[in-house]
Amino acid sequence: MPRDHDAVVVGSGPNGLAAAITLAHAGCNVLVLEANETIGGGARSAELTLPGFLHDVCSAVHPLAVASPFFNSLPLSRFGLEWIQPKIPLAHPLDNGDVACLYRDLNQTAESLADDGDSYRRLMQPLLRHWPVLTPEILQPMLHFPRHPIAMARFGTRALLPATVLTRTRFQQPAARALFAGMAAHSFLPLESAASSAIGLVLGLAGHGAGWPIPRGGSQSIANSLAEYFRKLGGTIETGRACNSLADLPKSRALLLDVTVWQFLALAGDRLRASYRRKLARFCHAPGIFKIDYALDSPIPWRNPLCTKAGTIHLGGTLEEIAAGEREVAAGKHAAQPFVLVAQQSLFDETRAPRRQHTLWAYCHVPFGSNRDVSEAIENQIERFAPGFRDCIIARHTT
Repeated sequence: MPRDHDAVVVGSGPNGLAAAITLAHAGCNVLVLEANETIGGGARSAELTLPGFLHDVCSAVHPLAVASPFFNSLPLSRFGLEWIQPKIPLAHPLDNGDVACLYRDLNQTAESLADDGDSYRRLMQPLLRHWPVLTPEILQPMLHFPRHPIAMARFGTRALLPATVLTRTRFQQPAARALFAGMAAHSFLPLESAASSAIGLVLGLAGHGAGWPIPRGGSQSIANSLAEYFRKLGGTIETGRACNSLADLPKSRALLLDVTVWQFLALAGDRLRASYRRKLARFCHAPGIFKIDYALDSPIPWRNPLCTKAGTIHLGGTLEEIAAGEREVAAGKHAAQPFVLVAQQSLFDETRAPRRQHTLWAYCHVPFGSNRDVSEAIENQIERFAPGFRDCIIARHTT
């Protein structure tokens, strides 16, 4: 039976486009199908609030993209991708007015953590020394034989610890504990869970090794640059091509699906064994998020001016408060004081908003399937560290 393509990829998010590029590099004739009219999946940008205010629909800050060996192997800058590195990758304000900062420079970070500086340096420096070889190990599937077993073992002894254990044994002061807890909370795990330290270590190392950059023109520019490079390799992308069944797809030697488990179940239907369908149907999703995009008439009035130099802000107070909030979400509850992640791209990228105006991207974790509007809880957390924030809002969009 003749084949229309060597490979068909369903979904044009970064993973789908990366797979398509890999196949195109191997000389395959590849077709990418996207149900939406705009490519990008989780790497899209749109004017969600008001004309001229460009918001990232999903992902906003990309430490692991700029650290990725695969992304770094591609000439994406020639296809429009430009990374912006804020002076401070991450800031974490506290109620006493202090701010814990993750700087690009490890020693500067350690010095800013005062009494915990030496402990922070001892935690991160041996891993950062091996960051170039750790990165490809960490960013590939977990089940593989490590090419650098000693470096991975050193990482693993730290990464497998619960974040609460690592922070309380390594650090004595609230600032260092809060800084690491905020990074670990990106895991969507309760901070008492085994291996909840892993993502905290990875994001901290990425901050020192590669930064926490934002793409000029929005996350859409990541997808656009990947797509343009893919087309340069001879690939084809068709948008507005919703697929309800695998039978709807063009004939090909290989089929790759950049979709969710439940979307795969709907597409494959009876082509899967009944036992496998039941197994997939039991798949348990992580907690969800509630996100707000803001159009602002001025920059956020942070109490501590260091926050104005950071691309990403973590709002959650102390280790204990962050752990309590993440524990509530994991138990299916909405945290009264949620851990809030904020990105203020327009401070560093003038393409995001009209002159002298700004955007803000903020979200918190919520139970999976939640339909509750938690805008007030998010805004309370922002107002807590930036009094007068609500007076800056001219429009908002919730997801």
